[in-house]
Amino acid sequence: MTSTLAELAQDQPQSVADDIALRLEKLTELSVALSANRDIPHLLESILRTAKSITRADGGTLYGVTPDGKHLSFDISINDTLNMYQGGKSGRKIEIAPLSLYREDGEPNLDAVAAYAANTRKSVNIADVYKADSFNFSGMRRFDDQFKYHSQSFLTVPMQDHEGELVGVLQLINARNAASGALQPFSQTDQRFIEALASQAAIAITNQLLIVRLETLFESFIKLINMGIDEKSAHTGRHCEHVPELAMLLAEATHNTTEGPLASFTMTEKDRRELWTAGLLHDCGKIATPVHIVEKSTKLETIYDRIHTIDLRFDIMKRDAEIEMLRAQMALGPNADPAQLAALEQQYQDKVQALEDDRDAVRLANVGSERMAPELQAYIPEIAQQQWRGTDGTMQPLLTPDEVTNLTIRAGTLNDKDREIINNHIVVTIKMLEALPWPKHLARVPEYAGGHHEKMDGKGYPKGLRGDQMSVQARMMAIADIFEALTANDRPYKRGNTLSEALQILGGFKERNHIDPDLFDVFVRSKAYLPYAQQFMNPSQLDEVDESKIPGYVP
Repeated sequence: MTSTLAELAQDQPQSVADDIALRLEKLTELSVALSANRDIPHLLESILRTAKSITRADGGTLYGVTPDGKHLSFDISINDTLNMYQGGKSGRKIEIAPLSLYREDGEPNLDAVAAYAANTRKSVNIADVYKADSFNFSGMRRFDDQFKYHSQSFLTVPMQDHEGELVGVLQLINARNAASGALQPFSQTDQRFIEALASQAAIAITNQLLIVRLETLFESFIKLINMGIDEKSAHTGRHCEHVPELAMLLAEATHNTTEGPLASFTMTEKDRRELWTAGLLHDCGKIATPVHIVEKSTKLETIYDRIHTIDLRFDIMKRDAEIEMLRAQMALGPNADPAQLAALEQQYQDKVQALEDDRDAVRLANVGSERMAPELQAYIPEIAQQQWRGTDGTMQPLLTPDEVTNLTIRAGTLNDKDREIINNHIVVTIKMLEALPWPKHLARVPEYAGGHHEKMDGKGYPKGLRGDQMSVQARMMAIADIFEALTANDRPYKRGNTLSEALQILGGFKERNHIDPDLFDVFVRSKAYLPYAQQFMNPSQLDEVDESKIPGYVP
């Protein structure tokens, strides 16, 4: 179409040829703008304004197609004479009901000119609407009466993509003479230019909508992964939602920093999207972690909590103690000394009480904590040495070596083997993310997501990277991951720390060279944690923070 227009310019007088060449230039500029613009409202506005400029139209409307494909919606409307500007980037909503593409009987609506163009895929060029009787212009006449306006020439062009799918309708009103400004009909040249513009615009809009839909699909895929993790563990699911929130708060604070080692750090909108995506996916590998490890709320829990098995052994030992007492009493005969009987009874009661005390100790040890009491940790092996009679009649230790190992876990509920299994989630995460064909603007997602368990001193996992081998964003993820875990109040094995406690513990990580000291300083100094705390932490956790008590931080 564009080449035809160029040929047309060669066959015209110089003034007309110059005018056509100018229009071609505007059309070319729009084509370039369409290919570079991802903001759909801005895209629509550029299309309409260029169409008005090319045809010298006084006004114009760009209709979109509603998701159900049954109506045309008013996306943007501009009228120079009335100083009217609605929709598009104006922020002013067009208060006009969508135009139906079908009548009540289901047949195509061919009465309204825009609906006719949409249904027939044909352009409509009307020199004077008040002299036309082919369409219903009652709405236009009401508009003219209300705003003291005079509508005359109309050019309505359907916008369809390369597959013939309707994208929208472009309608222009009241072409003006270049010299006098008087109203005039839209010429055939005008129509051909607008048809060329509509074709290019439709493809550009389709491409942008396709990008939006693909991004929406991708985000939905991420949510699907987190939903799968959430089905395994509601605790981990919330973690996957909260870490990106914290990471973005820290990133924004770092972006706004004007002093110190991070003063030159900046982030574009693409950088922000990349970090946000990494935050959402940083634990996606947990989808492969066994449920009983993710949800291990007590130290003895596997498929079930083995504390109940140990309880049964204590009950058996109490039963055997009672049987032993009764046999001893029977051995004394019918004339037994009451004092001897009472002594046997007391010995039995003392043994039962000792067993109950030991059982309470085992139950207490089974509950995960941030730090198990050393004396309890030392006492569990002593309890284990007691004997109970198994179902086969043989005497066995009260606690197996595996049970002792689990019950003496110093912090949390995971033993070394469990920890190895759950730590493997980051290896799986990296494998999953590196297997995806990331576009250029998201290419660093695997690195950001895969680095949140690395440490500045190189003693983290899975790769043992030092701080200087990691990006700033990966180091941000580490701080966000730790702080979320410290403050989370939904973990099955611990309470959520208060704000001041969490910052003090985080300061300890900084002093041990586990997290980036400069990012830690920004995190505390900017109070980047506060919006997160106010939104996601329990109000009971929001205590006063005395920054002078935070290790490794100088107020």
